[in-house]
Amino acid sequence: MRPRSRWAEVLVTLPSFAWLALLFVIPALVVFAMALKPVDSYGGIGAGWTLETLRHLGNPNYPGIIWRTVWMSLVATVLCVLLALPMAYVMARAAVHWRRLLVLLVVVPFWTSFLVRTFAWKALLHPEGLIKRVLAGVGLVDPGTSLLYRAEAVLLVMIYTSLPFAILPLYAAAEKFDFNLIAAARDLGASKFRAFRTVFLPGVQRGLVNAFLMVFIPCLGSYVIPDLMGGTSAEMIGNKIAQRTFLDRNLPHASALSALLTLAVVIPLGVGFVLQARRGEARPGRDGEGSGR
Repeated sequence: MRPRSRWAEVLVTLPSFAWLALLFVIPALVVFAMALKPVDSYGGIGAGWTLETLRHLGNPNYPGIIWRTVWMSLVATVLCVLLALPMAYVMARAAVHWRRLLVLLVVVPFWTSFLVRTFAWKALLHPEGLIKRVLAGVGLVDPGTSLLYRAEAVLLVMIYTSLPFAILPLYAAAEKFDFNLIAAARDLGASKFRAFRTVFLPGVQRGLVNAFLMVFIPCLGSYVIPDLMGGTSAEMIGNKIAQRTFLDRNLPHASALSALLTLAVVIPLGVGFVLQARRGEARPGRDGEGSGR
């Protein structure tokens, strides 16, 4: 690569790196540093350094909350991706004017406040709400059953709010997919489902990964939905961070929990990127050996 071309690439990517450093790297380092500071009697950050806050992470209630956070986030993510896949497939195969309308319908929920949409679901699932009355009227639930303040309600609203984040990256990948490949697979005797599974899914693999990450990571840090829809029975790690910040005024403890959540996200991503990079480096070598023969 010529030096001039290399400097052009550096100048193009420099604003993005500066933006990430300013809004992610530096705040993350501040959070990690605050986790090693003591708390003062006024709810602020004390002087000096200590590991006492990290020892408090051994709270016996935390493993259950962490496990609930992981499995609820994972279930919501998988269901979002499964629901988004057929939607992205249909959108990519639709006519241009229908695509624009479908994309508009996907982003319409963003035109209203996140809190308004969450409170709307709380009203619908209320004991006197529409959904509860309809389900009780057809005999699907007992009149005394509560639809609120349970894990199922949290999952429902998390899926509703996160589904557009799964549809959009999958649609972006599906739009670039060559659907003639599916037609060729069908001509060779593959069923519709097999063509979808063996041709379409590998073709939109990058979109699947992006959709998974764009849903899973925000779900891990969610605290508004569990707080409003789940109560104490469906607490997630984000609720504990909010409690330590606003109620207990224990900022070092909140920072330690935030650092733990950050590491839980960044470490698997880093390992995945390293393995993918090594796989990409090894592949040309193997191809070169094969061509040399």
